[in-house]
Amino acid sequence: MSSLVKFKYYQNSIEANRDKQILADNGIISFIANEQTIQSDWLLSNALGGIQLQVFDKDLDKSKEILKDFLENEHVELEVEHTISDPDFDLVCPKCGSNHLYRNDNPGKIFGFAMPILSFGENKNTETFNCYYCGNQFEAEI
Repeated sequence: MSSLVKFKYYQNSIEANRDKQILADNGIISFIANEQTIQSDWLLSNALGGIQLQVFDKDLDKSKEILKDFLENEHVELEVEHTISDPDFDLVCPKCGSNHLYRNDNPGKIFGFAMPILSFGENKNTETFNCYYCGNQFEAEI
């Protein structure tokens, strides 16, 4: 008879549930322990050993291999999205060269809504952009 073993520990439930779903997609039954307790009182995390993903001992080696393969291939999937064929902007990230960008609509400055009024004749039309690929934030003239 198989018994449950502690397979992996997590600080948050998002990663635990992601890995649980990956295992389920590959036919491995797993369980998450301490998730609700730690979400209701995160100070108990160290005392309980964090959020635990548990698998049956007969599936332990296969589970390790499945998650290892996923994590190795996750970076490859990001590289595919590095350059998109129909970008919204004719810009590239100065840090990584990706054209997968989005405009940062949050002014982020004091009185951001009044900045065009307070600029006193400056005609620079710069926007702040973020890169999906590397997370770089930069300003560009449009």
